[in-house]
Amino acid sequence: MAAPTMTTPSDVRDLSLAPRGRLRIEYADASMPVLRQIRERFERERPLAGIRVSACLHVTTETANLAITLKAGGADLFLCASNPLSTQDDVAACLAADYGIPTFAIKGEDNETYYRHMTAAVDHRPNMTMDDGCDLVATIHKSRPDLIPAIIGGTEETTTGVIRLRAMAKDGALKVPIIAVNEADTKHMFDNRYGTGQSTLDGVIRATNVLLAGKVLVVAGYGWCGRGVASRARGMGANVVVTEIDPTRALEAVMDGFRVMPMAQAAAEGDIFITVTGDVNVVSSGLFSKMKDGAIVCNSGHFNDEIDMTALEAAAQTKRRVRDFVDEYRFPDGRRLFLLGEGRLINLAAAEGHPASVMDMSFANQALSAEYIRQKSSSLQPEVYIVPREIDREIARLKLISMGIQIDTLTPEQERYLSSWESGT
Repeated sequence: MAAPTMTTPSDVRDLSLAPRGRLRIEYADASMPVLRQIRERFERERPLAGIRVSACLHVTTETANLAITLKAGGADLFLCASNPLSTQDDVAACLAADYGIPTFAIKGEDNETYYRHMTAAVDHRPNMTMDDGCDLVATIHKSRPDLIPAIIGGTEETTTGVIRLRAMAKDGALKVPIIAVNEADTKHMFDNRYGTGQSTLDGVIRATNVLLAGKVLVVAGYGWCGRGVASRARGMGANVVVTEIDPTRALEAVMDGFRVMPMAQAAAEGDIFITVTGDVNVVSSGLFSKMKDGAIVCNSGHFNDEIDMTALEAAAQTKRRVRDFVDEYRFPDGRRLFLLGEGRLINLAAAEGHPASVMDMSFANQALSAEYIRQKSSSLQPEVYIVPREIDREIARLKLISMGIQIDTLTPEQERYLSSWESGT
C-alpha cells in the first residue's frame, strides 16, 4: 500500500503511521463523552468560524480529539508540540493526513526543531492561542509583538504555564487576555491529581520495570499533582516521603499520613525521586552526592528545569543509555543514578499521559473557554482569568450524566433559606 501523500503543511515523523493513530484517537474518544457532546454542538453552531488558532500542546490521542473539536467549531487550527518527548507520532500523522490539521510535532525532536515548529505556529498569525507551558505566548510576546493586536485571547493548560503568565501580568508584559484552564476545578482537581498521579507512576514503571512496593519514594511538591503521585505510590506499597516549601501543604501531607522532611534529608533515604513543583533545581547539585547507589530520579513537571541537569552531567564520570528513557550516570565513587526521560515529564516521555476519561474534562474546559473568548473578547482585558464558574459547573454536570450519576437539587424553600439572613438560632 502506498504511503499517504502530504496534502496539509505539516512536519511529522511518518505519514504511514496515520491508520494506527486514527484507531487510537477513536479509542480515546470513547472515553471522552463531554468533549464529544461539545463537538456535536460545535458542528452545528460553528462558534469559532473565521478564527485562526495556534495550539502548542502535547500531541496525544486526547489532544487530537480536542483538535478535531476545535476544527468542527470552525477554527483554522495549527498544532505544534509543547514538549520534545510528548508527541505520539501516529497521532500527529493522523491529524495531518486524515483530518487536514497542520501538525508540526515529532517525538524526540531536538531543540532546534522544537523552536522551528514553534515558529511555524507563530507564523500562522493566530487570533487565539492555546498553550501548555506558555512557550507560544512567551515567544509571540518576545519575538513577534506585531501579532498581538490581532490576538483576541488564549488559554493555558498547565500549572507551570499559569505561573509564567502571572509573572508576565505582574511585570506588565502580558498584552492579551488568557484563561487559566488549569485553575478550573474540573481540571486541576481531577487531571492534576488523578491523571498525573496515575500516569506518572505508569511512566516510571514502563521506563524501569521497578517494583514500587517497599521502596522509599520521594515526592517533591504537594500541590494537586504531588497529592496524586503520593497517594497512588502509597497505594502500590511505596513508603512515601514528601518535601515542601509551603507550611500549609506540608502540614496537609503530614495529616494525610506521609513523612515530610527537607530534600537534603530525603536525598539520603530515597530510592525513587519524582519532582512536581514547577520550579527550578529542586534536585540540585549538592543532592546527587547524597543519593544511594541505584537511585532513580525523574520529573513530572512541565519543564526539565526541576532537575539540575548541568550539575548532574558535571558530577558524573560516565553516562550511558541502559533502557529506553533511562540514562545511567556513574559517579567517581562508583555510585549509579538513573535519570528517566532526560528529566522531561515522565508521564508523557515514557507513557501515554493522562487517561482519556480525565482529559475529557480538561479539554472540555479548553473548548468552552475558546468559545467564551470569542464571545467576550471585546470586554476582556490583558490579564489572567479563571474559567467562568458556569463553564466549570456545566462540565461537571455533563460528566456526571455521562457516568449515569444523579445528584440532588435545592427545593425552593432551601434556595430561599440560603439567600436569607433572618433565620438563626
